[in-house]
Amino acid sequence: MKTPITYLHNIGTYFIMIKDIFRRPTKWSVMKPLILKDIDDLIIGSLGIVAFISFFVGGVVAIQTSLNMTSPLMPKYLVGFATRQSIILEFAPTFISIIMAGKVGSFITSSIGTMRVTEQIDALEVMGINAINYLVFPKFIALTLYPFVISIAMFLGILGGLMACVYGGYGTMENYIEGVQLDFIPFHFIYAFIKTFVFAFLLATIPSFYGYFMKGGALEVGKASTTSFVWTSVLIILVNFLLTSILLG
Repeated sequence: MKTPITYLHNIGTYFIMIKDIFRRPTKWSVMKPLILKDIDDLIIGSLGIVAFISFFVGGVVAIQTSLNMTSPLMPKYLVGFATRQSIILEFAPTFISIIMAGKVGSFITSSIGTMRVTEQIDALEVMGINAINYLVFPKFIALTLYPFVISIAMFLGILGGLMACVYGGYGTMENYIEGVQLDFIPFHFIYAFIKTFVFAFLLATIPSFYGYFMKGGALEVGKASTTSFVWTSVLIILVNFLLTSILLG
């Protein structure tokens, strides 16, 4: 059973790891292919699942909003308004990040954890390489492109709502687009992307922490992946609450 001292030790180790990410950087000629590989694995490799989920969840939000508007006094354009607000403010930045904590976070933890089990990290340290910079920094840089993924999620979520509304017979395209444009506040985009950058930092560092500092064999790699997903999701939700209170409160 973990004690409060264990949690404090892990928190301290995590912040020391963040400092070490930027200490003694690896040569650019070595770092560049690592960054490009992580962009392919973490960003491009995630576009398919993000696009699929965003499109259909946007459709579900539009359908449920339409079905719950039972009063004839409620204008039809509210379907587009509610879909836009739901997708931009919460679904795209927050819930896609929790899904990515499972996909991307587990991949990062298992890949670094496997290197720890097979003693590849020990070999890097023996050669005088800053292993934390070598392993974590490329993932940190790759996930600075994460807002691009969230932008696609926003667009496809609203598009999915439009398709469901029009082809499901829940409203007209004109009403939906009017609702999407209604009372638009540009700061909501800024708020969403501030959250996205913070979540990207958590997605890069927390799974890396659990992979780098894991102990044991192959079985513990799976346990570390599960633990990293749980804590990444918990911190995303907590940070989401704090940022919402600060930025929109």
